[in-house]
Amino acid sequence: METTAEEFFHDFRQDLLAGAEANGSFLLAEFMDAVSRELIETGFTEGFEFAHYRAQRGLRVDGYWFNDEGGLDLFVADFDSRTELASLTRTEADAAFRRVANFFEASLRKNLASDLEVTSPEYGLAQQIADRKALIRHLNLFLLSERTLSDRIQAMPDSEIAGVPTTYHIWDVSRLHRQRSSRSHKEALDLDFEAMFGTGIPCLPAHLGTDTYQSYLVVMPGDILSKLYEKFGARLLEQNVRTFLQARGKVNKGIRTTILTEPGMFFAYNNGITATAQSVQMQQGDDGLQITRITDLQIVNGGQTTASLFHTRRRDKADLTRIFVQMKLSVIDSEESEKVVPRISEYANTQNRIQAADFFSNHAFHIRMEEFSRRLWAPAGKGVQRETKWFYERARGQYADAQAKLTPGEQRRFKAENPKPQMFTKTDLAKFENVWDEHPRFVNLGAEKNFARYASRIGKEWEKSSDDFNEAYFKRVVARAIIFRATERLVSAQPWYNGGYRANIVAYTLAVLSELVRRQDKSLDFLRIWNAQEISRLLEESLVAITFNVNEELIRPPQGISNISEWAKRDACWTRMQEQMDRFAALLPDDFDDELLSREKHLTEKRAARNTQKLDNGIEAQTRILAIPAARWTAVHEALVAKRLLTPKEIGILNIAMQMPTKIPSEKQCVILLDTIEKARAEGISLD
Repeated sequence: METTAEEFFHDFRQDLLAGAEANGSFLLAEFMDAVSRELIETGFTEGFEFAHYRAQRGLRVDGYWFNDEGGLDLFVADFDSRTELASLTRTEADAAFRRVANFFEASLRKNLASDLEVTSPEYGLAQQIADRKALIRHLNLFLLSERTLSDRIQAMPDSEIAGVPTTYHIWDVSRLHRQRSSRSHKEALDLDFEAMFGTGIPCLPAHLGTDTYQSYLVVMPGDILSKLYEKFGARLLEQNVRTFLQARGKVNKGIRTTILTEPGMFFAYNNGITATAQSVQMQQGDDGLQITRITDLQIVNGGQTTASLFHTRRRDKADLTRIFVQMKLSVIDSEESEKVVPRISEYANTQNRIQAADFFSNHAFHIRMEEFSRRLWAPAGKGVQRETKWFYERARGQYADAQAKLTPGEQRRFKAENPKPQMFTKTDLAKFENVWDEHPRFVNLGAEKNFARYASRIGKEWEKSSDDFNEAYFKRVVARAIIFRATERLVSAQPWYNGGYRANIVAYTLAVLSELVRRQDKSLDFLRIWNAQEISRLLEESLVAITFNVNEELIRPPQGISNISEWAKRDACWTRMQEQMDRFAALLPDDFDDELLSREKHLTEKRAARNTQKLDNGIEAQTRILAIPAARWTAVHEALVAKRLLTPKEIGILNIAMQMPTKIPSEKQCVILLDTIEKARAEGISLD
């Protein structure tokens, strides 16, 4: 049963209270983190840095993010920890936007930074606005409200602030409720081409009367595609493509050269883009059929082409009026989109074979992590009688979806077994892992870019040995989550903490601890933390000591760097931390070794977990293979032999499968048969 706005508000408020207590954060910070996470995951912004500043002279800001395309996102909160759902009026919304606009103007024109504490986040933001004055090309102002917007507010027209084009976005509780309740868990783009550009887009039907879905071949003007990307950015890109662009991050030189030197040949040289939509509206024009409106346009292949058009127009002042891009547009019903769109994305990107583009919710890694999270019970913590689970959300909205059809009593039981503070997402997992195994600056680059780094690394490791990602790996992930969130609470509780840069301090603290343990050629005993479901007093003392010294290093960036968050994103920051490792090592208690495992014991445990996973894989493979009738294997054999796609070894194993149940393939043979299934599906042969 769908919840009302009032019910959603009360549930959301309880989540904030629980989150603030679990994370050791203030309610305002928890509110901004919760809403900004939604905006990041759905492409409205690339990241979020908390920076709270309020002045009596009508200035306020609560967060920000600078993107790589000359954009600045500024966030202002309407939050007073209200106990009942209230209404937000146009006058109040205008006043909130005016306060954050005043902050931007004061930073740009009145040297606001000179009045602020040098080590505070608001100083770093104000100074960076002044330093980037010539580079800021677009301003997005976000009002995040715990109230519900008055129905009388239909739209906030774009304007300019201090000469910078500005767009206004209001995210109230009702909009957040709609987004979380929608089937696709994201707000669909509604593109009216006639209203926006004064023209429809030429197209040809390509679905040949099929009832399954509609498909069109579209000639998309490059100028329109560039302007769509300028206005909607990452919202235009399906999440796989968004991650790919984060991983690559550069304009394609070949595309740029064609735009600048041979614009008339762009259509011939470029492979075009593949896109999906929920619905389209058509009309017959003088020159043929035109698309006038598209709901939920998502580019699933061709994100680099789209971004390159935008960047070349902006940086090189390129004329795109002679540029046209071929687009294959598939109209997919929203009920099927979650299942079909990732497949289109995967198959459309096979020419690139990009790890990050393939590494999303339908990847076998995420499916395995999800299976562990639903099956494994975490031991009851100290003073707790009941075991719980750590819920891994491999696809957006799974935690809410799992409760959607439950009775109130069943929902209470679900939340008791799967506490909200123990839910974690793909980007959370990437954060927990990268601070230990990779570069801490990746984590400071923001959730999307950090995930792109993680996806690229783990995608390669999975191909090399998927058995390394086993129960022990999942328990280690959870242990690292426990350490990460404990460190957040510890930082917030320190007397020296002034409310800023917690994310940076936590990332570098855990990276330092990981480096100290690595230099001893040992490993932290993560299984002990999993079993206790908390960190020890000894580890807590060690973390507190390191956090203080990490903070001291962070707030003293080199001369010429004013924003500490930007300093934390640089290689030089981690290099300087590494130069202080001897000093950090001296902070550890004498008995810190009690927290560690020798290299030999660590490798022994790792080998045992890998062997167990290999055995589990064999059992799972055999179960799947035995469920397929022998007649289907015969059909696969005949089809693939006719196309000469089988090796002698595969033919021999298929001969056994065709004789089931008289003969039964071994577990190793079943693993090979699973690969044969994928080969058959690639040829259009279904075993379902």
